[in-house]
Amino acid sequence: MTLAGQRSQLNSRQTEILSRTEATGFVTIEALAEEFSVSAQTIRRDIIMLSEAGLLQRFHGGAGVIGNTETLRLDHQHKRSISIDDKQRVAEAAVKLIPEGASLFLDVGTTVEAAATELNAKHGFRIFTNSMRAALAFDPAHHEINVLGRKVEGRDGSLTGEEIMLSLAALRVDYALIGCSAIDTDGRVMDFNLSKIAIKKAAMAAATRKLLLATPSKFGRTAVSAFADVSDFDAVIDGAA
Repeated sequence: MTLAGQRSQLNSRQTEILSRTEATGFVTIEALAEEFSVSAQTIRRDIIMLSEAGLLQRFHGGAGVIGNTETLRLDHQHKRSISIDDKQRVAEAAVKLIPEGASLFLDVGTTVEAAATELNAKHGFRIFTNSMRAALAFDPAHHEINVLGRKVEGRDGSLTGEEIMLSLAALRVDYALIGCSAIDTDGRVMDFNLSKIAIKKAAMAAATRKLLLATPSKFGRTAVSAFADVSDFDAVIDGAA
C-alpha cells in the first residue's frame, strides 16, 4: 500500500498525531495522552501502528519524523564517529577542572566516554556511572569504579532502573559530568530518553558541582524533554578556546 493509502486508513487521532509529529519534529506519549484524554497505552498503540506503517519513527517515550536526524537516536558506533575532534576538546577541557582524588558521576554518551578516557590518565578517582563504556575506560588499579544499575538498555552500554535512582539518592559526589542531546535557543538542556533524563536529574542533585559536556553541534537544537537549564550547571564545557 502506498503512503497515501496508509494515511487514508488512519483514524482522526492517529492523523492528528502524525500531523503534529511532522509539524514539530517529535511528540511525547505523555503530552499526547493528556491532550487527547486517553491512556498512555492507547497513544503507545497508535504510535506503534504508525511506526509499523512507516509513517514515523518510534523511540522511547514518543516518536519523531523519519529521516530527521534531530529526533532519531543514532546507532552508538555512528555517534562515536561524529564530531570526534569536538568531543576530544570537550573532554580535555573537562579534565582540567577536576582534581585527582575527586568522586565523580559519569553520565552516558560518547562525549562523556571521551572524558572518561582522558580522566583515566589521572589517579585516585572514585567513579560512579550508569555507563558500562565509561566504566571500562578506567583502570581499576588506579581508580575505584562503581557501576550503577542492572538492566542494559541499548548498544551504548547504558544502564537504567529504579535502583540507580535509589543509589544516587544516597550518594554525594564532588562532580557530575552530564551529557545531553540538545540545548535549545532558550538555554534548555534536553534529551530524547525519558528514563535517562530521570537519572541525569538525580545525579545532578547528588553532585556538589555539575558540569555539562556538550559539543557545538548540540546548541540550537531540540529534543523530547528538557531536564535542566544551562544556568543549573557550574560550567558548560563546549570545547571552545
